Amino acid sequence: MSNLFTRRLALLADDAHRDLLNQGRRGIERETLRVDMQGNLAIGPHPRALGSALTNPQITTDYSESLLEFITSAEPDVATALDELDRIHRFANAKLDHELLWSQSMPCTLPEEEDIPIAWYGTSHIGMIKHVYRRGLALRYGKAMQCIAGLHYNYSLSEDLWRVIKKSEQSTLDDKSYQSESYISLIRNFQRYSWLLMYLFGASPALSTHFLRGRKHELQTLSDDTLYLPYATSLRMSDLGYQNNAQAGLMPPYNDLESYMRSLSRAVRQPYPAYEAIGTRRDGEWIQLNTNLLQIENEYYATIRPKRVINSGERPVEALCSRGVQYIEVRCMDIDPFEPLGISLETSRFLDAFLLFCALDESPFTGETCNRENTENFALTVKEGRRPGLLLQRGGSAIKLQDWGLELLDRIQATSDLLDAQRGDEQHTHALVTQREKLLHPDLTPSARVLVELQTTEKSFEQFGLRQSIAHAEYFRARPLNDEENQYFNSLAKASLAEQEDMERTQTGNFDDFVVAYSERTPRQLCD
Repeated sequence: MSNLFTRRLALLADDAHRDLLNQGRRGIERETLRVDMQGNLAIGPHPRALGSALTNPQITTDYSESLLEFITSAEPDVATALDELDRIHRFANAKLDHELLWSQSMPCTLPEEEDIPIAWYGTSHIGMIKHVYRRGLALRYGKAMQCIAGLHYNYSLSEDLWRVIKKSEQSTLDDKSYQSESYISLIRNFQRYSWLLMYLFGASPALSTHFLRGRKHELQTLSDDTLYLPYATSLRMSDLGYQNNAQAGLMPPYNDLESYMRSLSRAVRQPYPAYEAIGTRRDGEWIQLNTNLLQIENEYYATIRPKRVINSGERPVEALCSRGVQYIEVRCMDIDPFEPLGISLETSRFLDAFLLFCALDESPFTGETCNRENTENFALTVKEGRRPGLLLQRGGSAIKLQDWGLELLDRIQATSDLLDAQRGDEQHTHALVTQREKLLHPDLTPSARVLVELQTTEKSFEQFGLRQSIAHAEYFRARPLNDEENQYFNSLAKASLAEQEDMERTQTGNFDDFVVAYSERTPRQLCD
């Protein structure tokens, strides 16, 4: 345990500062496909009863009109956020007509590419920006990949906590810079250790044969409609899932916020020959926002991102430039098919302890060699994480995944103890015990449990997904919202529809000029 880690733990354990641990925020974004009762993609429009996908703050769509996204508020206790996520699920299930929410990260049976509906947000300029961006994604990466669902975990520590640590360490940085660089430090540690999350929580070791659309692969055949790898944890996070060869080498090591923003700013302005060949219009219609390496910052695929709540019309890098990092977004978590919400409270408690460890521990700068080692450890774990005796690389030396994982859990125990002491219970410690058992017994991991389910039933990924989706729908529909909760979500939906209609009625100017103005909002000083 590093001296820095020990000092910071002692500082936050002090009675004068311990309550600061209660002042951070946790939020969850859960993606899920709408499917019909046979497990096929539901290709109808976003249900109007759920409100406007553009303006409803809690129920929207991601890539496809069929890919719902449920968003909680940011709460001091993740249990509160999970309760809110539960209410959103109950409301949505009640409004779906002969449809289910898909229980897996990897997609259900998909129609032909041209029949997968791209999300529609209406005719306002900002709504069209979102739609055209998704048209571009379809051209660049294909629609099937964009139908993969994940769970994003948003995490922050209080600004007062960062000030206390800054004062203790006598940093000469201003508050904004110290907080931002501390989050970048957290991200460096996350990238060192995120392979552990893939081992513990990866839940996509198999996929539908139809998903690959004839792409080359090295998967094994489980049945006519199912492919898998015997030791895989998360094919979603492998080169068969989210992938973008054009982005290879885009980001330098996360050693400071400025280099991160500079790389993003260049990427959204840097022409890319393959995309230039496509162009921005076809038959008079916009087909992508531009022909640059990234259309917008969100196109950059990352397992974790530094974030800042943005103002209307503001770009993410613009917000980071002006106000610094506010929180981080963990993006590598699979949907847990055994949990109706896609994530459990126990998993969330472990994530809190893990992320606090990443925030407080020593986080040396990384170079290209270390960056490559981190990337390779992650890639190896998602495809072979449960292979007995699997070796990862740590500082140029081989180490067994199990041994390194147990060492990390021993260190994370300190942040679990700190969080439990503040809460007055042992929820984080219990979560840690569960993860230790998974390292000692790989058959307890979600990925292993999925394969057992497949191999002992009909050996069909699609049938397993449908069975879980039905079970989850029954779970939510057996607990309808009360009148007050129903009124809240119905009012939210109604207000969002009115807001979208007002935006469309009152907007001025033309869309072409709006796209140019939006593109120009990337801070030029970061692109030099």
